Amino acid sequence: MAKIYDYIIVLRKQSFKLIDSISKLMLLLSVAAFLFTLYLSFQGKAVNMNTAWMLFIIISAIIGWWIYCLLLEQRGGIPYYRFALMFAAWGWFLVPNGLLLAGIFLIACLIEKPVKVDAEIAFDTTEIVFNSFPKKIYTWQEMNNVVLKDGLITIDLKSNKLIQRYTADATEPELETEFNRFCQEQLSRD
Repeated sequence: MAKIYDYIIVLRKQSFKLIDSISKLMLLLSVAAFLFTLYLSFQGKAVNMNTAWMLFIIISAIIGWWIYCLLLEQRGGIPYYRFALMFAAWGWFLVPNGLLLAGIFLIACLIEKPVKVDAEIAFDTTEIVFNSFPKKIYTWQEMNNVVLKDGLITIDLKSNKLIQRYTADATEPELETEFNRFCQEQLSRD
């Protein structure tokens, strides 16, 4: 059962360019390695012809998904390369001595979506939760102060760490006042 929080603050969208660039580089290197394996296969030096045909299908699937992601990005959507990474993992599984890379690509496939989740901070009477990857949970006892002012959330921890993030949307002054009052009540309890 999902926990219900008193307040959830949606943070300004972050750029996923680095994550996408790493995914694209991994896919590009995989396609190049698979094409080289196909070249060697046609000379009888790498894998058998059935595996070569499977690699050809996997290369086609990777390129097709990559094109889909590029078109999605042009329309303003968030591209997820996880299916192409999964195809690449299958390809590395077929390539001789590619088992370790298959595992790395499978891990990349599994963590891409959680890493790209919209950033939010949830508040209730017991904790503050950042839905990042990995999830970060703080208790009110760890806080010096929490303030929301003019679309900027400031969290001051007792460990001398200061977290400041902009919210996705402008917050109405009444809601800011209500949220700040809630935070002060939690801080004064402890």
